[in-house]
Amino acid sequence: MVSAYAELEERMRDRLGGRECLYVPSCRFGLYLALRHWCAPGGRVLMSPVNDDVIFFVVLAAGLRPVQAPLDPRDGSIDTAAVPESVWSGLSAVLTTNLYGNPDPAPELRERCDRLGIPLIEDAAHAIGSTVGGRPVGTYGEASVFSLSKHTAAKTGGFLAVADPALRPELAAARDALLHPTRPGAELAHLVRPYAEAALRGLRLVGAARAAVRRLGLEEREEIRMPLRADALREALPAAPALEPFHSWVRVDMHDYRLRPGSGRLRRTTRRFARLDGVLETHRAGTVRLRASEYGTPGDGAPGGEAQPLYRVPLLVEERDAAVAALARHRITTGYLYDPPLDSYAGEAFTELSPAPEPAAWFARHALPVDPRRADEVLAVLRGAGVRPARPSMVPGGAR
Repeated sequence: MVSAYAELEERMRDRLGGRECLYVPSCRFGLYLALRHWCAPGGRVLMSPVNDDVIFFVVLAAGLRPVQAPLDPRDGSIDTAAVPESVWSGLSAVLTTNLYGNPDPAPELRERCDRLGIPLIEDAAHAIGSTVGGRPVGTYGEASVFSLSKHTAAKTGGFLAVADPALRPELAAARDALLHPTRPGAELAHLVRPYAEAALRGLRLVGAARAAVRRLGLEEREEIRMPLRADALREALPAAPALEPFHSWVRVDMHDYRLRPGSGRLRRTTRRFARLDGVLETHRAGTVRLRASEYGTPGDGAPGGEAQPLYRVPLLVEERDAAVAALARHRITTGYLYDPPLDSYAGEAFTELSPAPEPAAWFARHALPVDPRRADEVLAVLRGAGVRPARPSMVPGGAR
């Protein structure tokens, strides 16, 4: 077990220029470890309102108060210049999102965190191959978390990377204390799942399978956001920091998020991780084509215009739901939608509202995240359906 962890960690360490890496069963689990280590309960954490609701509940589970940041409407990144001084004051940490792999302005956020004396924590779940300021995303913060469920399609695993290697023993002990024991049934299901999914796709039974899951009451998301369940959430809050009271929210879409991996799962993850560079090149090529289309946004955050290998490319379209339906008719699934923004979703009972919510709301409503590996198919469908591009009318708070 230790040797399998070590191989994965060494490969990730090399990708990050020697930064210490700790294997974790999921990005959300690694983020919980980071928040618990660097932030005292009751603190305020600046984060993006266009983010997975699971991450919102991880912040709450860590005993922290989410603070929603203004965003750049062009790409959904944190608009540092639009954050008022009154919001910066009293923060305990800043949490980036690097939405779809598009980098948040980490150099600016690093400088601001240094002035405030607070940690920067980078959520790089979508951004394992992205760069900003000439460095890999995930090398600016005290801690960063990565997912192997995204570009590698391993459906499990991730890393907690830290700037200070001396913290590894303490963080590894905290990880091991929170992990659930390996379950043979869960390991078998994980190993069999790709073959079952491939069979359903081949037989064109994906829709029927999803309908059966809904009828059995096993689907946790009927809409983009999971049900908030405000009364239950109020009851859970006093128990934070702790994962157990928030388990029903944090586990959504990944019930094995804190499961100790078995040898079969680790072997498959290692094989997929070894092919990452080829996958990133495919994503990069598709990103170039999509960004250059009428639905793209100018630039992609890379120095000198170099394309990022985005996990999903957020095209900006009018009538986003109609575009999703058009793609679905051609068996192109659109996932990773984050609408409405978290402040609208949760309300001020559970988060501090963004001081400038309009850009985030506009981006969430118009962003169509598509798989760059299917760039040509996507563009053909959108153009054939007469989908119109959208452009924001509001201006970011500062030039970058």
